[in-house]
Amino acid sequence: MMLIPAHHFRDIERKPEYLQPEKCIPPPHPSAVGTMWFIRDGCGIACAIVTWFLVLYAEFVVLFVMLIPSRDYVYSVINGIVFNLLAFLALASHCRAMLTDPGAVPKGNATKEFIESLQLKPGQVVYKCPKCCSIKPDRAHHCSVCKRCIRKMDHHCPWVNNCVGENNQKYFVLFTMYIALISLHALIMVGFHFLHCFEEDWTKCSSFSPPTTVILLILLCFEGLLFLIFTSVMFGTQVHSICTDETGIEQLKKEERRWAKKTKWMNMKAVFGHPFSLGWASPFATPDQGKADPYQYVV
Repeated sequence: MMLIPAHHFRDIERKPEYLQPEKCIPPPHPSAVGTMWFIRDGCGIACAIVTWFLVLYAEFVVLFVMLIPSRDYVYSVINGIVFNLLAFLALASHCRAMLTDPGAVPKGNATKEFIESLQLKPGQVVYKCPKCCSIKPDRAHHCSVCKRCIRKMDHHCPWVNNCVGENNQKYFVLFTMYIALISLHALIMVGFHFLHCFEEDWTKCSSFSPPTTVILLILLCFEGLLFLIFTSVMFGTQVHSICTDETGIEQLKKEERRWAKKTKWMNMKAVFGHPFSLGWASPFATPDQGKADPYQYVV
């Protein structure tokens, strides 16, 4: 007899008839392969719009308040290229994290035909989600916002209007990393610009009036500091979660580990793809786990 931890709040049965498959009806129009994933959540959409607005605001201040008016051409070009590249990668990572299926389990697949096709062995346990009527794979959890069960769900992030799961965790990690980098870069440039303006005439260090320049720089400084702290913590949390191969939900619920433990390097490959390359830092490179080396298990 298989023991099931008491903290698993799932419909758990051993035989198809107890799962009540007659109550599960597959959706009339199943999602076609290649259909864009997008969550219609008002809060998430608003947060995603705010995210883009804040990045574009930083872009405006960096370009039109600090770099373009600068008389140091080399300084403006180098910092302009670096900042714009990081901002582009941050927004691209945001789009991939938001529009990529995080690993949704087919909805309504807990039918009699599907359960019979699994060819369950005597005593084998299957998990059914009563909310979306799906047979859950191991380590899948139901998201009340996405209204789906998500494989290796870490958490639902309103800032990307999506769950962070098996298929889009790489893009979320890149998003937090690039936002942290552009925030740090903006703060450094704001510091240099203030020093320059204190040494020079304020009317010559910006195309805007001195009061407007100060207000714009202070707002950017506040935004950069806030997002640097937030995204740095989130980035560190995600990397730790990947290395330990334990999602945020599993850590929160203190779920018993029922999967093989792997090395930290193999866990990183499972998320970012194999082999290690510059593609790890690119939101346009889809992770290729199919070519990964055999997992090195740790006893």
